[in-house]
Amino acid sequence: MGLNTILLSLAILCLLAWVWRQCVVIRRLRHPLQSQHGQDLRALAAARSERDSLLNAFPDAFLIADAQGIIQHCNQAANMLLGPLPPIGRTVLEALRDARLAAPYLDCRNTGEPSAAQIHLPAEAAPARSLDATGGESVWLVDAAPVAQADAAPHIRILLRDLSAEHQLEQIRKDFVANASHELRTPITLVDGYLETFLEAPELLDDQPTALRFLGIMRKHTGRITRIIEDMLLISRIESGDASSLRLEDFSLTECVQDIIDRLESLIRTQNATVFIRLHDPVVTLHGDRFYWTQILFNLIENALKQNPKPGLVVTIHSEPSGDGLRVAVIDNGIGIPAADLPFIFKRFYRVEKHHSQNEIKGTGLGLSIVKRAIEAHGGSITCHSAPGVRTSFEITLPKQTG
Repeated sequence: MGLNTILLSLAILCLLAWVWRQCVVIRRLRHPLQSQHGQDLRALAAARSERDSLLNAFPDAFLIADAQGIIQHCNQAANMLLGPLPPIGRTVLEALRDARLAAPYLDCRNTGEPSAAQIHLPAEAAPARSLDATGGESVWLVDAAPVAQADAAPHIRILLRDLSAEHQLEQIRKDFVANASHELRTPITLVDGYLETFLEAPELLDDQPTALRFLGIMRKHTGRITRIIEDMLLISRIESGDASSLRLEDFSLTECVQDIIDRLESLIRTQNATVFIRLHDPVVTLHGDRFYWTQILFNLIENALKQNPKPGLVVTIHSEPSGDGLRVAVIDNGIGIPAADLPFIFKRFYRVEKHHSQNEIKGTGLGLSIVKRAIEAHGGSITCHSAPGVRTSFEITLPKQTG
């Protein structure tokens, strides 16, 4: 709340400066000997212009209501937020439209003391023109305080700040920690269970088939733990700003894809799958960080293979010009992704349940999230289109490739 306090203090100082200026103008109007009538009017107009400039420079919605609750002044942010009808001349309750948003103002008016609160509203109750409204819950800081007036009852200034984006980021952070804890706890618990079995029944070590089976399961799950940690570290690097210092270079897209296919050769052979490289130009180059591009394409190709273990899968890596830029796609003819899951596949730890095998070791659920953020770090975007059982395509659109 440090930044909020600083911004609020600046707003109050600006408001007090305007009130002082208004009082000076009023005193001049009451003493015509000090200045001529025309000068006083110009001074009043200048004071109002200065007030408006100060309030409009403030990014949050700012209102000033008189003792009767009628809004006398507001800034552009308030006009944008509370439109289409202008707030000036309306009551605070009419302008805010929701009693929950007006609660700090009512408390301030009744007690004469400052009042502030964070208000959580459903999407349908949010102010009409909330710039951050993206569906779901919105969160607002509402701060109200009295403003002394010369020879008049105090006015009340009201500040509204949209905290929805900060709230959503905090919720994502909490979800990430909870999901990561769950994803790590499951394999650790399984490994610990098998170790405990060996310790309680050491004679199992003499049963070579059983011991090897248990050790194989433990190895799979320790491998899963390692993969989760590596993926978490990678996505942390991307989001912490390390991606802003990408090691940019020109490299062959064909060679990059071929290296990935060579790494996946055992899985491709085991599943009797086929992978085609169909680039519009065999010598096409990408300008970017090859490490991240290897992660991007490896995740997409491996994901297609692992989500479609039945023999006969065909995966195609395709490229074509897209305006001044480039479009790269990874296409497969597998079982696809249900339409209900498509909006969520790039979220962390989200996995589409395919019910392949109860014994199969699941992925980390971070692969597509890494893909999306690494592509965005290169100025590109990714979309997915899927017709289950026919065609699934992950399409990457990149800006002009210049070295």
